[in-house]
Amino acid sequence: MEGTEGRRGTEGLLYRVVGAALHVHSRLGPGLLESVYERCLAVELAAMGIRVNRQVAVPLTWREVKLAEAFRADLVVEDRLLLEIKAVEAIAPIHKAQVLTYLRLSGLHRGLLLNFNVVHLRDGMARVTNFAALAHDARRAGEEDTE
Repeated sequence: MEGTEGRRGTEGLLYRVVGAALHVHSRLGPGLLESVYERCLAVELAAMGIRVNRQVAVPLTWREVKLAEAFRADLVVEDRLLLEIKAVEAIAPIHKAQVLTYLRLSGLHRGLLLNFNVVHLRDGMARVTNFAALAHDARRAGEEDTE
């Protein structure tokens, strides 16, 4: 479970990631491929001393058949924050639903959707939280505390 310290740590991490994304966007501007923003953001985060993995394969088991790669997460930061990079005209509800699905399948709780194809990056950001996973972890931690 993410305790108070974990939440504060995640918020601090989120703040640093957003700062890095703003820096990348201000230097590059809109109009490039998603893969360019993804690579540049990964380099920027690593330069800040933040552990980041690109194109993380996430498995899925369906009817007892394990699919080694159900999808690839664009970036996973510090093993706790999923970043989905877009370069689209506008963030649509399906993009947020996609991130929520990725969070659910990966077991992560927090995600950030970043659309770099905007004039101001603040208009292309959306936080996504898997509240069901957070509630499950809180219940499980409560059960462990009573044992």
